[in-house]
Amino acid sequence: MINPKNKKRFILMSVMVLILTIALLGCSSESAENEKSESASESDNMITFAWPRDIGEMNPHIYNPSQLFAQSMVYESLVSYQDGGELKPHLAESWEISEDGKEYLFHLRQDVKFTDGSSFNAEIVKKNFDAILTNVDVHSWLGFISKIAKTEVIDEYTFKLTLTEAYYPTIQELAVVRPVRFLGEAGFPQDGDTSKGVEKPVGTGPWVLEEYKVDEFAVFKRNEEYWGELPSVERIKVKVIPDAETRVLAFEKGELDLIYGEGVISIDSFKQLEATDSYETSISEPVATRQLVMNTNKEQLSDLRVRQALHYGFNKQAMVEGVTSGMEEKADYILPTNLPYTSNVEVTTIDYNIEKAKQLLDEAGWKLPKGKNIREKDGKPFEVELMYNSAESIQKTMAETLQSEWAGLGVKLNIVGVELTTQVERFKANEFDVNFFSNYGAPYDPHTFVNIVATEGFGFKEAISAYPNKEELLNQIAKVKQTTNETERQELYTEILGSLQEQGAIVPISYIKKIAVYQKNISNFIFPANRDEHPFTGISINE
Repeated sequence: MINPKNKKRFILMSVMVLILTIALLGCSSESAENEKSESASESDNMITFAWPRDIGEMNPHIYNPSQLFAQSMVYESLVSYQDGGELKPHLAESWEISEDGKEYLFHLRQDVKFTDGSSFNAEIVKKNFDAILTNVDVHSWLGFISKIAKTEVIDEYTFKLTLTEAYYPTIQELAVVRPVRFLGEAGFPQDGDTSKGVEKPVGTGPWVLEEYKVDEFAVFKRNEEYWGELPSVERIKVKVIPDAETRVLAFEKGELDLIYGEGVISIDSFKQLEATDSYETSISEPVATRQLVMNTNKEQLSDLRVRQALHYGFNKQAMVEGVTSGMEEKADYILPTNLPYTSNVEVTTIDYNIEKAKQLLDEAGWKLPKGKNIREKDGKPFEVELMYNSAESIQKTMAETLQSEWAGLGVKLNIVGVELTTQVERFKANEFDVNFFSNYGAPYDPHTFVNIVATEGFGFKEAISAYPNKEELLNQIAKVKQTTNETERQELYTEILGSLQEQGAIVPISYIKKIAVYQKNISNFIFPANRDEHPFTGISINE
């Protein structure tokens, strides 16, 4: 017979075991459910791609380390930049520009909500503009910012912008990814100064930041209440993978669906992936021009005949094909012709002609003394330095090619690799002979490119100092920004871009392009017309 005390203890222990078993089963069930849920979010209708660095603070009004593609997923602009430079309504349904080009009246969409449910209206547009204008020095690189005289709310959905002077690129500059994109009220800090940070990333865009781990990953989920075209995929996962080769390995293992961008993997890796026929690959239209800038302040480069000789003196087609394996194409113009106002530019294109190059150098007084391999003039050897970004393998290889080809002309080219910051500083300080440069692309050019040519401290104004028509050029550049007549504007750009190239200080080398490599189940990938925009809206996953 069981002792009553033992019986009581037995029943108590049995109950405890039963409770523990139920609890464990519950935990196991819950754990399995969580695993199932996590697995679903990892695989169902989500695209994973890699980026070299963290997405940064999701603040529409600041620059690095915030990444442009991520900002464009969450925050939107009044107008959008489309193929061929066409500017289309976006958050603004329409706009009117006064005859004198100073007043812009925007009629805003009335069906737009921020992702927290608050309304997009003229008040919040003004609040964003005013936050930007409190730090005008930071943003004055964008031409129209420093020209803003007044921002006004006309009514709930009408906003007015008044400039101090006419500036035609205003609408085009409103299409850039930063800083004129719109943060919801809940995202503003208490003092309204977004330069110090935002409370949370509240935008009107097609994506919402769902999950984020610094330097590891970010997950964006589809904004189900989006006013525009709803994305096909539900989520975009951004994995931070700094090393290019590691990105390729992750893609080959199936851990990534997409690799996209400029210089995100080596040309060799792209070609190898393309050759397997196991993946889909795409190459964009030109987004910018790789250029050589010659400093006409330097005695050896002050003569147009010398600059032309150096252009004739290297096989551009062979160099571009050899260095970029055909991913870039030989450039005949200093700006890609798919940018606004560039397709009508007429210039004398220069093809490889070694004899012509030697003849021009002889005519300029740079002779090759008997028994020597470097040309001289007045006892001085023809020796110049080419500066390149040491982290850019394409620049380095092109520099080495030029060094070899120009040696055949009797020109000694010293090449020096420097860090990007040093390259930019030396260019701006006019401390260079020859330098690599590329323009900004859409939606910035052509106006941003000609702006920096005419502005002190960017390197170009000094580089063109020997141009006989320099003053006329600068006057034309000042005038084109204020034109209100489309025909006159086109004529001015044709003259400006043609003259800049004919004078030979800016030598077009190749057209830079973006690449994309994606798994076979990904479809409808399209490169955005805006160089900085994300490419995710139309992309889809096949069943």
